[in-house]
Parts: sequence; structure tokens; C-alpha cells
Amino acid sequence: MMPFLFALLFANAPDERLECDWIIINARIYTVDSAFSMAQAMAIDDGYIMEIGKTDSILAHYWSLNVSDLEGKPVYPGFIDGHCHFLHYGVDLNYTDLTNTTSYYDVIERLKKHDIAKTGGWVIGRGWDQNDWEIKEFPSREALDKVFPETPVYIERVDGHAALINGRAMQLLEINEQSQVAGGIVEVKMGKCTGILLDNAMELAKKKMPTKSKTFLTTALLRAQQDCFAVGLTSVQDAGLELYELLAIKATDEANKLKMRVYAMATPDTKTFNYLLENGQIQTAHLKVQSFKFYCDGALGSRGAGLLKPYSDDPENTGIYYFTPDSFQFMAQRVYNMGFQLCTHAIGDSANRFTLNTYASILQGQNDLRWRIEHCQVVDKSDLPKFGQYDILPSVQPVHATSDMYWAIDRLGPERIKNAYAYKDLMKQNGMYIGGSDFPVENIDPLYGFYAAVARKDRKNYPDKGFQKDQAVLRTDALKAMTIWAAYGSFEESVKGSLEANKYADFVILDKDILAIPEPELLTVKVLKTVVGGEVVYDAEK
Repeated sequence: MMPFLFALLFANAPDERLECDWIIINARIYTVDSAFSMAQAMAIDDGYIMEIGKTDSILAHYWSLNVSDLEGKPVYPGFIDGHCHFLHYGVDLNYTDLTNTTSYYDVIERLKKHDIAKTGGWVIGRGWDQNDWEIKEFPSREALDKVFPETPVYIERVDGHAALINGRAMQLLEINEQSQVAGGIVEVKMGKCTGILLDNAMELAKKKMPTKSKTFLTTALLRAQQDCFAVGLTSVQDAGLELYELLAIKATDEANKLKMRVYAMATPDTKTFNYLLENGQIQTAHLKVQSFKFYCDGALGSRGAGLLKPYSDDPENTGIYYFTPDSFQFMAQRVYNMGFQLCTHAIGDSANRFTLNTYASILQGQNDLRWRIEHCQVVDKSDLPKFGQYDILPSVQPVHATSDMYWAIDRLGPERIKNAYAYKDLMKQNGMYIGGSDFPVENIDPLYGFYAAVARKDRKNYPDKGFQKDQAVLRTDALKAMTIWAAYGSFEESVKGSLEANKYADFVILDKDILAIPEPELLTVKVLKTVVGGEVVYDAEK
């Protein structure tokens, strides 16, 4: 330790200064407060920030047996994923990873290695994307039936809006050519089920899947949180959980096993809805439930997103809608009457218009209910002002732009693509956007989303000039989107999202400064430590 710092540490007797658990000094701290001010040091006690400021000032007022000299390393508020599937990511760790497969044959080869003991006797996988294959069409079940004639198979597309099952699964699930479900499709060709289930039709399978035990879910949660801590996440907003899942998270927290801060959106199924209607919000140390997640339409990749005009590559199709106008209006009004937040998945321009207009009819004008639209991937320019007029928050996943850019123009055409992934335009409406990843649809690393937001490039630095670069945002805004703006989106800006006195001591230490280094270096940044409530939950050295 340098001599002057040693002198400062002992300039006052310990009884003249406040004792605390931990002091951090000589850091480059981005507080992300209202002035976006910088600091050098923090005093931390009992999980909260006591004071933040210059090194000499903090050392003059506090003492601790635990003092860390960061030697100029950057510190940021703990990263918040504003839209992800945290629990399902943990569950998926027991599934066969089908991301980056190059063909349907590649999928089947991976499935042959699946350990069915981990998934109740089923072969389960997730992550395939036919757009990555030479034959860019949905697969059918015939090949699965040959390889797995007696073992049920369920494999989900990367976006979670389509799945493929085999004949044995169809038998067990009692799915056939006559099966129908509102807001979904059981695909039938030539009078025979192909095995493809779209959107709500997937629930015909999910409700009977053998992966609902509390032990299984607790294990999934603990695996998920450790992976998330390793990439700097201290909070997640889990987008759509049923009652049994919410109660599993609650039980894990009450057993003092959960350290991740989880803001969960509940699904509006009858059982979950009635429970929250009767019991109100759920609030434990690390779990908060005061919102519902609705689906308005499907996904662009599977041509389920609701569009105002037909798909450019499928002229008979305008997408899939989960609600009729009357049913959505009725359910949204019930959420309003409960005092809950409403978060609605809307991807296509038609779905976004429909959702915005429904919200507007209920909200009536300026408000502080913070109703959100999740994804907002294609929004007609005439609808953009409604976000500001009714205080509707856009919740977006910048990495979707750089994942979809290879094929999105095929779906939308050269003119309509200009209204897609317009994050800068969305940000202007309320002066903010909520940033997330939608993992496991995308990678869990929030810095990938940060890079996509500011560079509009994929991890191979493609395209050279960025995809629709006019919609790139400043680095400071990209940081706010995954800290203070995300906290605002969950009504938690008073306790987290910035590094200020009396807020949680949730922060991340990186090896490089993401607000200062050259753009190409952003993809090389490493997390050194992740801290939640003053506790180091990830340490790269250990």
C-alpha cells in the first residue's frame, strides 16, 4: 500500500470513524447516478453502500479490516438482464444443447448422446434454428421416429416459439391431426402430423413434461445463478413463470440458497392468475412478483410475429396472435385492477400496434404503472409516439438485431426492415429502454448485448459498418439500459441500478473499461468479481 494511503487509514483512531465490512479504494467507479458521476471508493456494510466518494474522504470517515485497492480497475453497478428466462436456462442445462447445429442430421447426432436419466426418460433438447441450416425449412419427425422409436423426444427451437416432437411423444401426449389450440398450430401436412408445434401448441407437451419437481427446479436455479454471476449479472427479470415455478424460486430463497435478485413475470394461466389475485404480490429477500407476462404474437424467425402486411417470403401469412381483441382487453383490464404491471411480448408491427392501442385505452394518459412491451422488434413509425404518450416502456434485446440481421430482411423486405430493431428511436420516446438478452434464446453474457447496442455487429465484427448503424446507442445509454433503466422497469431504482448510499452493494469489477476502450476490444472484456449485497459471489481468481 502506498505510504499516504497507509497514513490515511490510521489518521484517525478506529473509534472516531465508522466501522464497516469492506472498503474499496482507488477504483474507477461509474455510479450511474442521475449525474452519471465518477467515484474512487466505497464503504460497504451489511450488504449496503454506506458512502461513495473519493478515496481520501472514505478512508477519513470509515475503517475496516477488509480494504481492497483496485488500482484503477473499473467498477459498475451490478448488471441487470431486463428480459430473460433465468429458471428455464437452468432447466435447459440438463437438456441437449442444439445451438449452432449445421443441419437436422447434426441435431440427431447430438440427441443420440442425451442422458435421459436427467430428464425423466425423455430426450429433450433446445436451440435448433433451421435458418442456420442449408435446408432452411422446419424439420419433420420421420428421422426422429427412426432413431428413437420407443423414446419420447421433445426439441425446442432457439426462440422458444416452435418445437418438434416424435411419434412416441405424440402417443404419450395424445396429440394427433385433430389437435387444436387457440394461439398455436399443430402442423399437419398431407394429412399427417409433422411433429412441429407452434406457439401455444407447445403447451400441449409442456404441461406433461417430467421436469416439474422442486428438487429439479432448485438444482436448475443454483446452476443458473452461478453461470449468471460469472458474467456480471446480479439481477434478472424472468419473463413468464407459472405458479409452481414461482413457488420453487420462493422456496429456494426461503431456504437461503438463492442469491440472485429475481424480478419474475407471472404467466396469466388460470391457476397462477387466481393465486396472485387472491394473495397479491410475492416479495421475499431475492424474489419479487408484481407483473404478468402476456404474449400477443409469435416470433419472426418462425414466421409467427404478427405483421400488418404478409411476410415478404410467405405472402399468405401475417403471423399468429395469442389473443382476440376482446380477450386481451379484458385480461389487461384485470391486471390494471389488480395494480400489477403488464409486460406483453409483441414482435411484429401489427402486434405492437394492437398492444399499444390496448394499453392506451386502459392507461388513458401519463401514469407511473410502467407497463412494458417486450421485444418491440418491428414498430411502425406512426406508432412510436404512443410509448411516450402513455409512459409505456420498451424492453428490448439488442443482440436480437445482430442475430436476426442475416435473414430478417427476407421476412420483412427492404422497406419494412427499416422499422425493425430501432432501439435508438424507441429510447427517444421515454428517454430510456430496458436492456436484456432473452437468454437462453441468446447468450447469457450482458456484454454481448452491450456490444450489439453500440456497435450493431455480431461477435465476428460483422457487418463492417454495423447493421442499421443509425440505431446504435451511446455506451453510456447502453450501460444505463442494463443497470438503472432496467431497475426502473421493475420498480427497484431506489435500491439498485446505481451505486449510491443506502442502495444494495451490488456491483461488478471488470478488467477493462467498457466506456473507454476501443470498440473491437469490447468482446475481450472479462469479469473479475461479481458482488451481491456486499458478498463476492464470483471471483475469477478462484
